[in-house]
Amino acid sequence: MIGTIGLGSNLGDRREHLRRGLLGLEQADLELLAISSVWETEPVEVPSGGRFLNMAVRFRTEADPHRVLDLLLDIERREGRVRQLRNGPRTLDLDLLTLGALELRSSRLRLPHPRMWSRSFVLEPLAEIAPELRNPASGLTVVEEAERLRGGERVVRIGSLASAQGHPL
Repeated sequence: MIGTIGLGSNLGDRREHLRRGLLGLEQADLELLAISSVWETEPVEVPSGGRFLNMAVRFRTEADPHRVLDLLLDIERREGRVRQLRNGPRTLDLDLLTLGALELRSSRLRLPHPRMWSRSFVLEPLAEIAPELRNPASGLTVVEEAERLRGGERVVRIGSLASAQGHPL
């Protein structure tokens, strides 16, 4: 199945946290198909901490959604993520956004991610790598949803770097 993941960091060496997050995804046997640029964004619903660096990846896996979630949480923990406050500052945040056309509501996971369609910091990077992805509720593409939100949150493309395996960011 093909899915998408949002990455973010607003503590410490944000670029390094993103690099290590990508390396963790690669080591978890998620086949990375596309990696967005890095975007700098203002915090949304975060009580403290600086600006975020955000990006998105498209991947392929045979793992079930809860297994993918467990992999993401393990990578976050290894990168020093501590969950003390809801929406608190973080070294690394990995959100499973979509997994195929799967719609899921469990106590641990909702797919597609319930807030992704209202967040420019998710949609702008995602539009680079999955422009045809559609919001099942509105029928709009990621690009159309991103356009709808422009002018709200400050979201700025800042460029690219390379992961340990040479994937462009």
